[in-house]
Amino acid sequence: MRPTGISPTIVVRDVTQAKEFYAAHFDARVVFDCGWYVGLMFGQDGPTIHLMQPQSPDQPEYKDGLTYNVRYADTGQVDAMHDRLSGAGLPIVMPLEDHPWGDRGFATLDPYGVAPYVYADIEPSEEFRQYFT
Repeated sequence: MRPTGISPTIVVRDVTQAKEFYAAHFDARVVFDCGWYVGLMFGQDGPTIHLMQPQSPDQPEYKDGLTYNVRYADTGQVDAMHDRLSGAGLPIVMPLEDHPWGDRGFATLDPYGVAPYVYADIEPSEEFRQYFT
């Protein structure tokens, strides 16, 4: 059997703060919101992420170390997102660069330290072509 989709759920104390970050900076729209659990969609019919408050004292909150990839169709969109996010004062934790592994990208941080890596594919260097199947 094959899944029809996979989306992350990030457990955070303040769902509203995280929801507002993605709505303001990535144009995410709410597709589900019951207060303690929020589903966000990027674009009209795009990928989703979910935010959830802990539902018991034993459920751990996100602490840090998560990066997820936000892929755009072209490098012009990546450059525009970089200008938009850095212009909004968000930290750029990985600078905007062309990477030899085959993308142009950068990373920022959300309010909980999750690092969206914003990128678009470019031609990989000869060194990295061997890793693609």
